[in-house]
Amino acid sequence: MMAVAAPISPTKPTTTKPIIITQFPLNPKPLILQQCRTIKDLNQIHAHLIKTRFLNDPSVAENFLESAAVIIRHQPIDYAVSVFKNLNEPSSSAYNVMIRGLTLNNCYHEAIVLFKKMLEELVQPDEFTFSCVLKACARLRGLDEGKQIHGQLMKMGFGCCGFVVNSLINMYGSCGELRVARQVFDEMSERDVFTWNALFSGYTKSGYWKEAVELFRYMLEVDDRFDEVTLVSVLTACGRVGDLEMGEWIKEYVDANGGKRNVTLVTALVDMYAKCGRVDTARSLFDQMPRRDVVAWSAMISGYNQASRCKEALSLFHDMQKANVEPNEVTMVSVLSSCAELGALATGKWVHFYIKKKKLPLTVTLGTALLVFYAKCGSTENLIEVFEHMPRKNVLSWSVLIQGLASNGQGNKALKYFDLMLSNRIKPNDITFIGVLCACSHAGLVDKGRALFVSMSRDFNIEPRIEHYGCMVDILGRAGLLEDAYEFIQNMPIKPNAVIWRTLLASCKVHKNVTIGERSIKQITNLEPLHSGDYLLLASIYSSVGRLEDAIRVRSEMKQKGIKKTPGCSSIEVNGVIHEFFSEDNTHPESKKIYEETEKMMKKIKSAGYVPNISDARLEAEEYDKETSVFHHSEKLAIAFGLIKTSAGTPIRISKNLRVCTDCHNATKMISKVYHREIIVRDRIRFHHFKNGSCSCNDYW
Repeated sequence: MMAVAAPISPTKPTTTKPIIITQFPLNPKPLILQQCRTIKDLNQIHAHLIKTRFLNDPSVAENFLESAAVIIRHQPIDYAVSVFKNLNEPSSSAYNVMIRGLTLNNCYHEAIVLFKKMLEELVQPDEFTFSCVLKACARLRGLDEGKQIHGQLMKMGFGCCGFVVNSLINMYGSCGELRVARQVFDEMSERDVFTWNALFSGYTKSGYWKEAVELFRYMLEVDDRFDEVTLVSVLTACGRVGDLEMGEWIKEYVDANGGKRNVTLVTALVDMYAKCGRVDTARSLFDQMPRRDVVAWSAMISGYNQASRCKEALSLFHDMQKANVEPNEVTMVSVLSSCAELGALATGKWVHFYIKKKKLPLTVTLGTALLVFYAKCGSTENLIEVFEHMPRKNVLSWSVLIQGLASNGQGNKALKYFDLMLSNRIKPNDITFIGVLCACSHAGLVDKGRALFVSMSRDFNIEPRIEHYGCMVDILGRAGLLEDAYEFIQNMPIKPNAVIWRTLLASCKVHKNVTIGERSIKQITNLEPLHSGDYLLLASIYSSVGRLEDAIRVRSEMKQKGIKKTPGCSSIEVNGVIHEFFSEDNTHPESKKIYEETEKMMKKIKSAGYVPNISDARLEAEEYDKETSVFHHSEKLAIAFGLIKTSAGTPIRISKNLRVCTDCHNATKMISKVYHREIIVRDRIRFHHFKNGSCSCNDYW
């Protein structure tokens, strides 16, 4: 997600010299508004105003209030409040200054309370009053107060004042009342660019992306003037709805009208192209920018991350560090997401350290990104630690924790956190229940899973989706209740998809059930063409019950149809660098060493009792070459590289794009025992924590 504005840099210590007043001027306005810069200056001028009784002059008092409440920023508002309280019968202008000052200082509630006091004191508000107090309502999302003020301004005849109505549209938009905001907009006889921008802002804040693009089309039709603020809003919306055509039109307009000097506008173009899938075009624009702020870097890193080009995202993040640009929360979320996808634990841990070092607030968004990262890297200790230290948690944070523990084989612990979630009165959603049902599956809790599945709709009014039905099939299949699982699918109120049947097929492989396996394959065939994984699972089922001729027939059929197995790719992070391996690959610069270590490793585990499963060899391998083929699977090469490059006794972490094959699973169990190493493998389905010759999945995956 692209941040729209750069964060405010920390205030630098002022070097302004204090005012020295030798003689107080007869007209103090220039002194107050132009020269007063610090709280010390304020105190000095305040003393002179009291001494000379200038403070009794309403215009001078207003100037002083403006300086105290508005001009001198990053100072407490209390000083201005105390001055205001001591004024005799403050005018509407004085109230306006204070309402504006309170709003600028994030004291939105106090600004609205002051407006109410103004009315109680029978001080007549003007158009500036309404504009200021509506801004406070917008920031506070005080819809009820905003509606009351809307009624008052209409009664007092300010319903035709342009900038008051603009503030009204902004208020309704900020409070999510876009229908009312549009109604107010449509009833206006005259609109300026600020009117349009107020509605665009409301649409983009509430995620009404399509409506924002349609509004811009209407703006072009009526030939109203737009500005760069308009274009930034529209480009953001174009990226979200994938409207490349409108985005390209804006790009041409920007080029023709010299808009490339505006960093915010070019950053919005970068973000739009990246979100529309044109990441290389986005990068070209990014590289051409003469000056790149943190928002531009974050937009480009986010673009790579969303396009699943995670290695490029991390590479650009390293470039950002070299350019001495400090990352913000948006950057960190994208970088952590890329680390999570790659399984780059060391890089992600550095990001976590940086967050602590810079004392960045652990918001719900940033905290949840850390949870996802640690869950996907299989680091459950860090996952729980981050969760416990988050000051605020939402339903997504709880759901990520539960799902993370479940996928890492800690089903019982996941269910304990679910109980804790309920005791904290956090209402679970459909995503939470996917995690909870996965936890039941991994823990083998069939009755608990059934009860929770019923509880979803009965107790929480959550209608089960296809994913929840898939979880139930997995729970029953994992427990060996294949007939129950098959019957459950047959009785589903929604049509089962191929994923449901593949889940049952995987269970048939584990429990060697040919009959239901064949039925599952038939159902998959009726829904979509079979892929390599389907053929290999069926062949494996036949092999497991001794029907070798059928297994050969299935593999031959796969070969005849030209269906190729998706190349297995395993990656490992060493010293912050991601190394990728493919089966029988020799492109790595240290290939010779890796293959020597692999041969040594396989020889060692064979002597300890490992027997190669040659049915997992590549299809075209000759009989004499099948053992070598399975020895050189991508995860074995990655593990061998890990043994070379990491210290004895330290964990080895591998990520794989496919489900781990039976041979690699058996081999990795033996490697963990022989080499006294914990090996964590994240495959396409789940995590496998190998330790002392056993796996956290209990040989079910």
